[in-house]
Amino acid sequence: MSSLDAWIPRTSLGRLVKEGRITSIYEIFEQNLAIKEPQIVDFLVPDLKHEIIDVTIVQKQTDAGEMTRFKVLVVVGNEDGLVGLGSGKARQMRFAIEKAIINAKLNVIPIRRGCGSWECSCNRPHSVPFRVQGKEGSVVVELLPAPRGVGLVAGDVAKTVLRLAGIEDVWVRARGETRTTQNFAGAVFNALKQTYAFKLLTA
Repeated sequence: MSSLDAWIPRTSLGRLVKEGRITSIYEIFEQNLAIKEPQIVDFLVPDLKHEIIDVTIVQKQTDAGEMTRFKVLVVVGNEDGLVGLGSGKARQMRFAIEKAIINAKLNVIPIRRGCGSWECSCNRPHSVPFRVQGKEGSVVVELLPAPRGVGLVAGDVAKTVLRLAGIEDVWVRARGETRTTQNFAGAVFNALKQTYAFKLLTA
């Protein structure tokens, strides 16, 4: 028996998913429902991948002495329009990773892809459909549509987030304290959110 077979939903949304009354994660997004159980994502998006993009050691002074914990930042995605970002802390690395993956699954969002570059007219979803901007802390990131073949013109952290989201070609402009990995990744993630914030006008 798999862990999903043994899953007992704790929310009404979880029960609808387990009973097969909701069969696509996009139904959840369309109804603007909150995902509060990671198993919902596991059930509907079985091909979700994850990558660790940052590990830091956090030290805290307590009455019993100095306590050391690991803080892990993880990105999840299906490389086809879904991406999530999450962090987790624990005294053991394994538990910190597990917490971060769960947190990232609960933060999964859909992104809109397209061919927004004036230099390219392939009409395939390989880039962002228009220019978008995201901010996290002091970091501001701008994603610009790029023609097919350009690739991901970005730093390693941004590349990981964009690749797992399913973006193949894009130019990334960033300003602020981009060495702060969590803020930089968060700004990229928030920029991707903006692809769904605007409704495209159709004839």
